[in-house]
Amino acid sequence: MSGAKTGGQNRFVASIRYIEDEIDRAKLRSTLMVHVLPRLSLGVEYNPLADDEVGPLANLLVVSETDRVPALMVGTSSDRIGTEFGQSYYATLSKDLEAFTQLPVAPYVGIAYGEFDDEFTAIGGMNLRFTERLSSLIIFDGKHVHPTLSWTQGRHVASVLLVEGERLGISYSIAFDLPLPRWSDRARTDRDVRDPTL
Repeated sequence: MSGAKTGGQNRFVASIRYIEDEIDRAKLRSTLMVHVLPRLSLGVEYNPLADDEVGPLANLLVVSETDRVPALMVGTSSDRIGTEFGQSYYATLSKDLEAFTQLPVAPYVGIAYGEFDDEFTAIGGMNLRFTERLSSLIIFDGKHVHPTLSWTQGRHVASVLLVEGERLGISYSIAFDLPLPRWSDRARTDRDVRDPTL
């Protein structure tokens, strides 16, 4: 899901998510990501209710979006919501279409390999920007659709999601920085990194 926006002063993003009536692995999830290079973010995911499971997170922007070319992102995170174990590896193409459609929409499509099902599957979704602060991300993880609604306030993002359109979830993320040597001053937008598996 889209996280807090980060800029030159905010290289870290911490988030937490809760989903009601979900298996332990997905019920409570926390992540920490760091923007280590202009195109690369790395992090860890911690699922305290699933025997303190810890897993890797990574997003690499292979191709930047231009007026005519979509962005290409590859990455990894835990497998889709509802899986009891496994990692997901994905590649997505995303493009802001407002200049072409006069509508504030940015769809993405891609492919993901999930270890739980041991198969490749098509994934996709669309980001809808209602106002500068209010947006919605519709996520298809290859099996189910998960609508989300997010409010951005500075470094903070609060979201509500409906897992499979039924079960309620909430999430919160915050972008921040630490007094460490700076790798890059390049700003990053929320479109640079998408987690299609929530």
